[in-house]
Amino acid sequence: MGTLVNGLSSFLVPLETHFGWVRAEVSAINSIGLVGIALGGIVMGFLADRIETRTICLVGATTLVGVLMLAARASALWQFYALFFIGGAIGGGALFAPVIALVGGWFRTGAGLAIGIASAGQGLGQGMVPFASGHLIEAFGWQQAFTILGIFMAVTLLPLSMLMRPPPKTAAAMAAAGEGAPLLSPWLVLPALSIAVLGCCTGMAVPLMHLVPLIQGVSGVGAEAGGPLLLMLIAAICGRVFFGKLADMIGPIRAWMVATAWQTALMLGFVMIDSLTGFWWFAPIYGFGYGGVMTGVLVTVREMTPAAYRASATGFVLAFGWMGHALGGWQGGWFFDLTGAYFWTYANATIAGGINLVIVAAIWMTLQNRRRAQAT
Repeated sequence: MGTLVNGLSSFLVPLETHFGWVRAEVSAINSIGLVGIALGGIVMGFLADRIETRTICLVGATTLVGVLMLAARASALWQFYALFFIGGAIGGGALFAPVIALVGGWFRTGAGLAIGIASAGQGLGQGMVPFASGHLIEAFGWQQAFTILGIFMAVTLLPLSMLMRPPPKTAAAMAAAGEGAPLLSPWLVLPALSIAVLGCCTGMAVPLMHLVPLIQGVSGVGAEAGGPLLLMLIAAICGRVFFGKLADMIGPIRAWMVATAWQTALMLGFVMIDSLTGFWWFAPIYGFGYGGVMTGVLVTVREMTPAAYRASATGFVLAFGWMGHALGGWQGGWFFDLTGAYFWTYANATIAGGINLVIVAAIWMTLQNRRRAQAT
């Protein structure tokens, strides 16, 4: 997921330099891949409710390996678009929503913490892949960097996919029985959650895709620009676990609101920093709250949808999240090309986060009213 969500951030400048493309065109490679994850996540989530997650993960891992190997040999923009769309649709679609739904199915209590720990892997990947890619590009060039990433995927993802196991039927039944019936109709919940997630992911995509080039422009460094992003996403791992536990304590929606407010309030701080040292200090503070947003989304979907089609519901809601990532990453490049600076890129991210916060708050107030009505 680190490769697909923001791993191309380290490739933006090298691809621009090599092919002469503008930043919006290169950013669109990532955005099209995220559109692929969005559409593929719906299909893979539907399949995960019906066939073994292990099989789905093996197909996704194999596809992602092939995409990276072929990307190293691509020579036209449309080839990158096609490859990363396929990698997102089959690779990303298989390796996130079905896995998170599988994790939640194993736990009757403490599911928030479990999902926070599992989703922390995405946060680690989103930091490690750009950081490692930057150094690989400097040492070997962008083509060899894609090849090495593909080899690494082959020797890690394929064996790990074999470890996916469904929960015992008795444990799954007990977990489902302990949840109770959702208070709101899925026909209301899924559209509301989807629109909210569109806003939060539009915002969070901007630092993920454009922090490295922002740092490079401000400080003039090369591969070192990936360092603050890595630290931000290490902090995000802690945030995912912390907010997972917080969701178990105060409820998923309130935990999601806290994390969203944290992310939104700090977003514009990135464009006010004028030194590499400043980015090193600020990035982990932002990252801790940012990390809790996705945990809040995942645990909220689990709480508010029936167990029988949870993977499908997770894939559907996350489809809007990946669309938001695609929009956020693309608009970041477009506004940079338009203005020559990153202010409006990050300002738009702040606006998107505010819209998300309003919608999540409305969902929470509706739930509170429903609980009061049931109590009386």
